[in-house]
Amino acid sequence: MAESKDYIIRNTEDGSVSISADVVAIIAGEAMHSVEGFGGAAQGLTGELAELIGRRGAAQGVRVTPGEDSVAIDVYISVRFGYSVTQVSRQVQEAVFKAVEDMTGITVSAVNVSVSGIAFQKQSKA
Repeated sequence: MAESKDYIIRNTEDGSVSISADVVAIIAGEAMHSVEGFGGAAQGLTGELAELIGRRGAAQGVRVTPGEDSVAIDVYISVRFGYSVTQVSRQVQEAVFKAVEDMTGITVSAVNVSVSGIAFQKQSKA
């Protein structure tokens, strides 16, 4: 395993399973995209950092902090104009919790949602 990556290790009767924090971030990113009213991963420091290290796509706007027995996930989003910021944020939290726990078996201790923008629908030129 690469030394530079964080891994979440789950011990089982038959051995152990190591899951990269990047994999958890991708799962969380895909879960966010399933929420109606989600306007995209927020740009800014997180987006700029993702570009610098070459991490784009589904994991953009997601930070995973592994703990001893769980992970905390921070997501940075924009909400589409016309949608309730609090409702979309709550739905993002629920979607991320469910997807990460269902797909990995890892306990999610928290999903912290930071809304840093509103996404406006682009109008097409007639």
